[in-house]
Amino acid sequence: MPNKTIYVSDDDLALYKRAQELAGNLSQAISTALRRFVEMEEGRLEGFDEITVRVGRGTGRKQRFSGVLLAEGGRSNKNGYEAFKVYRSRTGKFVLHADRSNLYDHVSTVNGEEQDSTGWRSWIGSFSSNQTWSMAQGESTLHIVETVEELRDLIPADLYTLVEDAAEQPTVEDLDI
Repeated sequence: MPNKTIYVSDDDLALYKRAQELAGNLSQAISTALRRFVEMEEGRLEGFDEITVRVGRGTGRKQRFSGVLLAEGGRSNKNGYEAFKVYRSRTGKFVLHADRSNLYDHVSTVNGEEQDSTGWRSWIGSFSSNQTWSMAQGESTLHIVETVEELRDLIPADLYTLVEDAAEQPTVEDLDI
């Protein structure tokens, strides 16, 4: 294996020592960092961003990929909401991040009594009543599919139409101007 010499400034010496402690082998740490750097820079040059999303219940865990946002949308009702973001990954797959919360409560009170907060009364009541609301952290999921058609049953119809249109567009269009 060929040897390469890396010169380290005195200011960066502590960083290199810490990398060696974490990786066990400084050469391995440098190779890992360079591989990630090259992958992300090539993606950035192709028009992709580093996307980090939360997945799971509550605070969940984070997942990261290289992609571009195609469209986003959501829907809500009296019991909660669903928010959707659809990305195209660098490998050409479609990634759906869905965030759902089913626990939502909204209470309007006047003189200590709960009031009906629907229709036009909710607009008038909002000026003369105390409002409280609560929402529990929901569950976020990540679906990866090969084709746009596989998203049809996973997202609202109007969002699907936006994704379908956006998927036909190039990630980056170089203009000769």
